[in-house]
Amino acid sequence: MKLKNVLIVVKDIEKSKNFYHDLFGLEPVLDNDGNMILTEGLVLQDEKIWKDFLKKDIIPENNSSELYFEEQNLETFVQKLERLYPSIQYVNRLMVHSWGQKVVRFYDPDGNLIEVGTPMQT
Repeated sequence: MKLKNVLIVVKDIEKSKNFYHDLFGLEPVLDNDGNMILTEGLVLQDEKIWKDFLKKDIIPENNSSELYFEEQNLETFVQKLERLYPSIQYVNRLMVHSWGQKVVRFYDPDGNLIEVGTPMQT
C-alpha cells in the first residue's frame, strides 16, 4: 500500500492554489471541479464538498495536523512569506529548536497549520 495524497479543506480553491504556488512552487496536476491535486500530492478540496460529505462543520485552526515543508534558506523564505502575505497568522515566528533546526509555523488562509523547517540531518 502507498500513501498517495494529503487532502486539506479550503474555502476558495483558486486563492489556495495561488498561495501554495507562491510560497512552495506547487503546480496544479488535475482539477476535478472542487478537488484540485497539486504537485507533491497536496489536494485542495472545496469546503462545500467536504461539509456535504461529512455532514459536519469544518473547524479551522484545529491544530490536529500540519503540512511540513523543508527549506534550506529559511530566512529568505520568511522574507518572501512576509512580502507576499503580510497578514499571515503565525503560530511561531522564525525560531531555533534545541537540536538546531530552524522552523516557522503559520496558518494558511483557511486555518491549515504549516511548518517550514531547515532540513533535518539523518
